[in-house]
Amino acid sequence: MARPRITLKLATSLDGKIALANGMSEWITGEKARAEGRRLRAKHDAIAVGANTAVLDNPQLTTRLSGEPDPIRVIFDTKLRLSPKSNLALTAKETPVWVFSDVTTGDVANTLKQQGVRLIKTPVSLRIDLKAALQILHENDVSSLLVEGGGTLAASFLRLDAVDVIEWFRAPIILGGDSRGSIGDLGLEDINLAKRFNRIEIRDLGDDIHERYERIS
Repeated sequence: MARPRITLKLATSLDGKIALANGMSEWITGEKARAEGRRLRAKHDAIAVGANTAVLDNPQLTTRLSGEPDPIRVIFDTKLRLSPKSNLALTAKETPVWVFSDVTTGDVANTLKQQGVRLIKTPVSLRIDLKAALQILHENDVSSLLVEGGGTLAASFLRLDAVDVIEWFRAPIILGGDSRGSIGDLGLEDINLAKRFNRIEIRDLGDDIHERYERIS
């Protein structure tokens, strides 16, 4: 399957959590780690998040770095929950926003289109066909994709064996089992089926640790 090179970016606690149970996540990692994350965005053609991240966090998904390009912002949003009042929709004419969704018509869809949001329907109804979506991105000259969240979307890419690199920023805090995990269910029933990566770099970023992993082919 022709697809972009995919990097999964994680910003977690020591126990792999990305937010408290109530959704609070600002800020788990420190400023140096966040700045490195913004530089990562500038190195990719596109950045992807799931519907929960787009709705709950209301992110901008830009680099906010002078002179650095902003990636295409890709949202995997089956039921089209993205609000026309969101930061993404309000800036779609300045920085592209592409939404893969099963819903591409109706009042909300029409408003988003008028705001400059590109709605893309993949062949399979009621869920996002990730393989088809990646093929569409590849055909639209997206050669590198940064996946930022959340846990369900990260698990979807891992189940597809489509993650080439993991950029993991870990803060020296523990949030506990009732907090939100960085990786959703993979449905593994045998340890031999675990997704395996080689760690190729580790460094300090202030109080945090930045680790880089590559997929074992």
